Amino acid sequence: MNARDWPPIEIPYEGLYLAGVDEVGRGPLVGSVVAAAVILDPARPIEGLTDSKKLSDRKRRALDLLIRERACAFALGEASPGEIDELNVYHATHLAMRRAVDGLTPSAEYLLVDGNRLPEHALPGQAVVKGDLRHQAIAAASIIAKVARDDQMLKLDRRYPDYGFAQHKGYPTKAHLEAIDRLGPIADHRRSFSPFKGQVDLF
Repeated sequence: MNARDWPPIEIPYEGLYLAGVDEVGRGPLVGSVVAAAVILDPARPIEGLTDSKKLSDRKRRALDLLIRERACAFALGEASPGEIDELNVYHATHLAMRRAVDGLTPSAEYLLVDGNRLPEHALPGQAVVKGDLRHQAIAAASIIAKVARDDQMLKLDRRYPDYGFAQHKGYPTKAHLEAIDRLGPIADHRRSFSPFKGQVDLF
């Protein structure tokens, strides 16, 4: 089913400070989960918003600048590798989302969250499957979260150039796994993830 085939998203009433929420980084072996919350300004529309994975890096970065310039509010939230290991990645992802929502000024009044579960925030809202394709605020959140996490991987690449973080962004590619076999893990790797689970002595 394509995103356009899903039923329309029903918002309780117009005029709400509505925040789109999305995350990036559940699957990688290294680094934080990064979430974003964005309240778009209807008076300052942004063309081209869609799922960040469907955009080139150049286009994402151009849209990231526009979102930061034109949105009523945006905020990022993170859950660290240690929090991911302690809570598991599902709960850590929701923690990052709550932190992003709590960072909004002005505050949101209603949440549209990409996926099929809400992050247990006090605000009302709804989970939206394929939300980054179905609502512009969620798409905007996916874009700034993706750019922020990619920038973290570029920074990590400068510290550890032999791991290839700039290319694979921490995902378990063949090149990443070979680098781990050759060099061992770094402190930013997630100890609860395969291939590290149960091997604390590696760190």
